[in-house]
Parts: sequence; C-alpha cells; structure tokens
Amino acid sequence: MRELVILSGKGGTGKTTVAAALAHLSAQEARLVLADADVDAANLELVVGAEVEARHEFRGGKVAVVDEARCTACGRCAEVCRFGAVVAGEPYAVNGVLCEGCAVCFYQCPVEAIRMEEALDGYWLLSRSRYGPLVHGSLRAGRENSGKLVALVKEKARHLAAEMPAPLLLVDGPPGIGCPVIASLSGADIALAVTEPSVAGFHDLERVVGVARHFQVPVLVCLNKADLNRRQAEEIERFCAAQGMELLARIPFDPAVTQAMVQGRPVTADGGGPAAEALAGLWAAIRPRWMGC
Repeated sequence: MRELVILSGKGGTGKTTVAAALAHLSAQEARLVLADADVDAANLELVVGAEVEARHEFRGGKVAVVDEARCTACGRCAEVCRFGAVVAGEPYAVNGVLCEGCAVCFYQCPVEAIRMEEALDGYWLLSRSRYGPLVHGSLRAGRENSGKLVALVKEKARHLAAEMPAPLLLVDGPPGIGCPVIASLSGADIALAVTEPSVAGFHDLERVVGVARHFQVPVLVCLNKADLNRRQAEEIERFCAAQGMELLARIPFDPAVTQAMVQGRPVTADGGGPAAEALAGLWAAIRPRWMGC
C-alpha cells in the first residue's frame, strides 16, 4: 500500500480541491482508501459524496470533575487553575470546555474531591464515498488532541486498506506545521505540497517543506491559482528548483472549481476546463510515483 499525503502550509490554497480531483482520477485505475486528516475542519466528504456508515467515540484526554459530596468549597482549585476552568460555588465545579486536563487542581485539592476522567474529545467516522471508503474525524470545540485523532484516523485507514486490500491511500492533510501535520506525515511515502502565488503561500510552503524533509518524506509541489500573481509564482518556481523539488503542476484560476465545489463534486468530474486539464496533468505526473508503475 502506497500512501500519498496532501499538505499546505496555510489554509485556503486548494488542498481539498486537489485531493478530491486525485481521488476521482485515481479511483478509475485502482482501489483506493481516503482519509481526511484535517480533523479540526474536515470537508473532503462534501466533494466525494460521502455517507456515514459508522461513528466511533474518540477519547484522547482527561478533564477534572468535582465530587460534590466531598467538596468543602475552599477555593484552592480556583486559585491554582491557570485556565479559568473552575466555577466558584458550593460546591465548586469545572467547565469541561475550558479544562486543559493539566491535573493541577487534582493534586492540590486538600480533601481529594477532584478526579480526572476521560473526556469525549470527538469522533472518528467511516463513510462510503463515490471513490472508495473514507475515514475521517471530527474534533469537538476546545479540545486539544487533534494530533492524536489524526494518528487514529490514519491507523484505521491503513487497517482498512490492508483488509480490502487497496494499493492506494490518499490522505487530505491538515494545514500548517503543527502536531496534526506531523501525525499525517508519519509513514507517508510521498507528500504533495499545495501552495498559491502569494507572500503567505510562499512563506508557509517553505515551512511545510522543512517539516516533511525533517521526517524524510519526499516532497512534490503543486502551484494552485498560478496565474493570479506571476511574479510570486516565478519566485516559488525558483525556490523549488533551488531545493531540487519537482513542481508537478501549475493550476490556473478557474471559476469552474467553485461551481463544482458548490455542487459537491471534484472539478475533474465535469470533464473540461483549464483547471480540470491541469489536474489531469498532475495525476499523470504523480501516478507513476504513487502507484509505483
């Protein structure tokens, strides 16, 4: 099984647009498992026609809970909480959304009226899509365990690919360079960095390339909306050449992409158009590297 993870140093570059197009094109040639590792804002399911078949709880951390019968309302927990999660009263209570699970109040309570309990941090889901099974996650607001949920999503996707079996695993990764990105890169064969011709796009491309190379994952680059700022596009091209990275595709700005997204399908499913043609070219370039043929 060969794993391709699609990344972007920042949000809004078109990463999911590219992921959906590659899912559509690759599924015509091989069995495929999809994974959406952007658990804070997963949306790949919106453009691959996914229907949820199973939902499972994810518990990645703990929160403090006050035993009302034992609490003496001394206020020590409120004094030591750095996050303002303790609600004063008789008895005191803990706001589970604000609680970071640091357990300081647990250790400081003089009457042992606080215990640490596993929190429901979100869900991981198995869905059926037009292009193969999709494993994705949904992190609850305020929870801090997105890296753990990404690791779980990838673990379940790999297990499913081995069971089917499916030779390809396509991961729509999270933006940025934090723990979720590191978890999505773990074990990947190839990283495809999607960027845009802007100052922020170039800056964050440099950062995500650095992370991928730190973990020894080969990086390929796709320049989306390439014709919107030609000077910045040329700077990105020079950067790729200097770094010895292949710039596989230059996708032009195309209103058909927005139209396809609104209708819930990849732009390549509509056939023609400049963006669809460029994405087909991207598939042709990445296919031998990903499929190994």
